[in-house]
Amino acid sequence: MEDYFAPEEILRHLQNIVDFGKHVMKQFFGEKYVHYGEVVQLPLDFVKQLCLKIQSERPESRCDKDLDTLSGYAMCLPNLTRLQTYHFVEHRPILCVEIKPKCGFIPFSSHVSQEIKHKVCRYCMHQHLKVANGKWKRLSKYCPLDLFSGNKQRMHFALKSLLQEAQNNLKIFKNGELIYGCKDDQDSLSDWNELACHLKPFFFPANGMVNGPHCTRTIIKELIHVITMTLLSSTDSCRAGNVKTVPISRGRSYCEASAFSKELVRNGKNKMESSGLPRGCLLYKTLQAQMLDMLDIEGLYPLYNRVEQYLEEFPEERSTSQIDGPYNEAFYEKLLDLSTEDDGTEAFAFTKVQQYRVAMTAKDCSIMISLSPCLQDECSAQRPVVLASKSRFTFSVSVLDLDLKPYESIPHQNKLDGKIVNYYLKNVQAKDDPMMSNLFKENEDCTLVLHKV
Repeated sequence: MEDYFAPEEILRHLQNIVDFGKHVMKQFFGEKYVHYGEVVQLPLDFVKQLCLKIQSERPESRCDKDLDTLSGYAMCLPNLTRLQTYHFVEHRPILCVEIKPKCGFIPFSSHVSQEIKHKVCRYCMHQHLKVANGKWKRLSKYCPLDLFSGNKQRMHFALKSLLQEAQNNLKIFKNGELIYGCKDDQDSLSDWNELACHLKPFFFPANGMVNGPHCTRTIIKELIHVITMTLLSSTDSCRAGNVKTVPISRGRSYCEASAFSKELVRNGKNKMESSGLPRGCLLYKTLQAQMLDMLDIEGLYPLYNRVEQYLEEFPEERSTSQIDGPYNEAFYEKLLDLSTEDDGTEAFAFTKVQQYRVAMTAKDCSIMISLSPCLQDECSAQRPVVLASKSRFTFSVSVLDLDLKPYESIPHQNKLDGKIVNYYLKNVQAKDDPMMSNLFKENEDCTLVLHKV
């Protein structure tokens, strides 16, 4: 049975997405980075024609999702693969890299029941479950904590790992066309060679390096360097809103499962360099918004249940509490209360639930980096510029996929968290530790972790 939503519900929903970007996410990320678009009305006939026209272009994974052809409302957003904030010279080629960085910190909440969650990040644990479920063929070496470390060596390693195993976390567009990413069974070497052919005119315009095996490697290295520099840049002169931030130093700055950390340990170094992120850069702001998840799902879930109980008793409070919007300044103001002391009130529970939803949104957003080559004399002071060894680019950085995660998805998050952790303990950590392995054999459901004395 198809879900049918009345046109006014769809209008409300779309308006909510726009308002959330405009009044909430813009405050966290700053004016320049967030493009919240606007709601527009379209003739139904045009919508039907459009659906038919694009059907063949849609990825298979999206084809089971129907497009709304009945309400006549749509969202109008800029094409972030083409241009942004600075009007790039139209005839210049544009390279655009989309990265979904995922969650960049390890839970620091005292509500966490499994010690492993304080050591291994969610992304690295989830990889094992995804490969076991057949979602991906291979584990990725990417660890978000490396990207968010602000340490160039770790960031380079993270980006190289993303390029090796792009999964759903990296795509590259040239002039709006997808040229890399999203093929699971890729042979990464031949794909890198093909990617290097696309990139060569950007990085080596004078054709100084024509071919040879070092050519591909050099070009990929240049790309990684340029992405790192743009991610660390602070192009936002207007400070993001007065977000009182969660101290980033909480929790540990590296993940024990990261291939980078393991390599260091193997080489007898156990000091992990974390240079910290420049405060004005987009990664820093993304991390700040993610860290609104201060209690972890384990600390939050009981509060969600408290809210559920309260709403059962007083259903009219659903609108007063702004669970379904409106996402306005008042909604944003409430997010700034960073207390973690539970006073047993509904108000506390509501605030933490809303903060968690915003954090989840930030954990799933995408960062778009648009790059366009510029000549020496064109690089004016108004445009940020990043230098490669043989070329220079004007660039813009944007953030997208910012619709607020649904309140209703919290129980699912809670279940998924348990699944990810239990799978990891049983199948990954247990293999690394023979004593653990026997423990699990004796009792399938046992999640007790013994530490060697």
